[in-house]
Amino acid sequence: MSTPVDDPLSRERSHLARSRAALRAMREDVESLDISDVTANWVNAEVLAHQIGERIKALADLTDTPLFFGRLDYLHAPGAERAEGGEGERPRPEAAYQTLHIGRRHVHDAEGDPMVVDWRAPVSQPFYRASKKDPMDIALRRRFGYTGGDLTAYEDEHLSDPAEAAKTSKLLQQEIERPRVGPMRDIVATIQPEQDEIVRSGLGGTVCVQGGPGTGKTAVGLHRVAYLLYAHRERLARTGTLVIGPNRSFLHYIEQVLPALGELAVEQATVDDLVGHVEVRGTDEAAAAVVKGDARMAEVLKRAVYSHVTPPTEPVVVVRGSRRWRVPAYELEDIVRELLDRDIRYGAAREALPQRIAHAVLVQMERSGEAPDDRVQDAVARNSAVKAAVKAIWPPVDPAKLVLRLLTDADFLAVHAEGVLTEDEQKTILWAKPVRSVKSAKWAPADAVLIDEATDIVERTHSLGHVVLDEAQDLSPMQYRAVGRRCTTGSATVLGDLAQGTTPWATRSWDDALAHLGKSDAVIEELTAGFRVPTDVITYASRLLPHIAPGLTPVASVRENPGFFDLRPITGTAEVVAACEELLRNEGSTGLIAADARIPALAEALAATGMAYLAPGEETTRETRLTLVPASLAKGLEYDYVVLDEPQAVVDGEPDERTGLRRLYVALTRAVSGLIVTHAAPLPQQLG
Repeated sequence: MSTPVDDPLSRERSHLARSRAALRAMREDVESLDISDVTANWVNAEVLAHQIGERIKALADLTDTPLFFGRLDYLHAPGAERAEGGEGERPRPEAAYQTLHIGRRHVHDAEGDPMVVDWRAPVSQPFYRASKKDPMDIALRRRFGYTGGDLTAYEDEHLSDPAEAAKTSKLLQQEIERPRVGPMRDIVATIQPEQDEIVRSGLGGTVCVQGGPGTGKTAVGLHRVAYLLYAHRERLARTGTLVIGPNRSFLHYIEQVLPALGELAVEQATVDDLVGHVEVRGTDEAAAAVVKGDARMAEVLKRAVYSHVTPPTEPVVVVRGSRRWRVPAYELEDIVRELLDRDIRYGAAREALPQRIAHAVLVQMERSGEAPDDRVQDAVARNSAVKAAVKAIWPPVDPAKLVLRLLTDADFLAVHAEGVLTEDEQKTILWAKPVRSVKSAKWAPADAVLIDEATDIVERTHSLGHVVLDEAQDLSPMQYRAVGRRCTTGSATVLGDLAQGTTPWATRSWDDALAHLGKSDAVIEELTAGFRVPTDVITYASRLLPHIAPGLTPVASVRENPGFFDLRPITGTAEVVAACEELLRNEGSTGLIAADARIPALAEALAATGMAYLAPGEETTRETRLTLVPASLAKGLEYDYVVLDEPQAVVDGEPDERTGLRRLYVALTRAVSGLIVTHAAPLPQQLG
């Protein structure tokens, strides 16, 4: 039996085909542009060619991704004048509705009329916000179901129909719970109202999102970047955007989200990347890392840098032709004091000093009847006597050498840490053995952050327009300062969960963290609705919250599919492998998470059975869907199914119990559909 011509699904498929054709035409129009005679020089030609290339990439049609995922039928044309009062309003037939298809990017036909509207456009907002209580002038909201890139189903919600008040979107639930293979995907079709408010918040302010496992905080942060690039493209094109994640595995996992939304120009980095002034080859004991990461170290570094300024005791004598001009020591001292009082960067003050001395000379020249100009002042500033005085008074400072001296010279550290660090704290961060040079030093990650701080004291760090900081709860105060330097004139989106802090210096409150970031006026939002973690799993994991984050609101799963959860006593690794085999019979990805120390034994057990597996960050395929994950790298990752091996070993693998329990909380909440916990040793008592 043939499908009726007026079948809604048939019409929507036809619209999808026309939209894809229109997108191809848009791309072909850009590809056919001839720029051979439109630029003044080869530099402009290269820039224009690059811009066209980026535009062509942005217009790519991802065949396995829906071009649109929703539709809105407006009662009135968006933005049009609306009649007020009952008599002027008449019910409109369906054909009179203003219909808009909502998708990942804008698509228009040959006449310029929209066929798909970008999800970030103001007229798309009701797709996420409209409700029975506030329909926002929407008569109908339609969601689409897809298999790959093929439209297979639709679901309508008549916002003005009281009979549909309790209706739950099945397609929305299916999309949220859809199995995952490969990297993280966007959530543009499933953004919830409370998430949408954060996504569309303005560029001018910083937003901090506290969100438990499965609340979508990472996706919200990435979609906020995409929205800001849409709403403020020219400004952010000049100032730049950056996404900061905890490690390379995490960045690889999320790296396809923004390109899928048509955004190709967002850089990604870890904090270690940002502060990579030296090669990091060493590690710190936890106690030393905590002190080095303390915000008080900023004061120690500032004192050490400015200790190089030496008050002048001799005059500067400048010889020009037959004349000698003398700037006395007391006048030099006034110049130096004025520069110090201005509290500008050490390097900027050092560059200003020769000009100030030269200006003092020019004043004397003018008093004697000469008429020097700016060229004379520049020449005086370059005079050998002035250069020698500047070198003696305000010598250059190498940040890495400065930090090396602080960490190896007990007397130098004691002078500049007096009243800031205790004697025990000073001993904790001092290196036991002397080091010959910056290159031979075995720098630890916390040392690199200190060097970055010292570098900023000497020379201002470049600021970006917007920075997204994910898994922020694990940063030290000094790391927050390092990130804050990258957005001093811009804004930030801070994402994290206090319960998932797994470093000895983990954040205890967002107010403290935002103060270190330099964004004390940020708005703090909390996401508590869990869309990805099954009810039984998050309920079990939440038993740890009173021990790791007292007072934090537990996540409440809103999923209809409860998933499954199983605790299994075992006697050996063979039963762990069997659990993995069991879960791999289901569709989707499986993660085997274990304490770092147990990874080699589990890898050997998997290899013995011929079971292929991946490392974190490697992309799963249809053939290989198992990932072996050290607990230290599990944060931010998600798998449809998880086998968690030996919870007590996860706890014991950390330097203290609180950090270990937080690491366990992270590991317990990586599953989207089901979790099996295997254990030969007793479970931690905090799990009851």
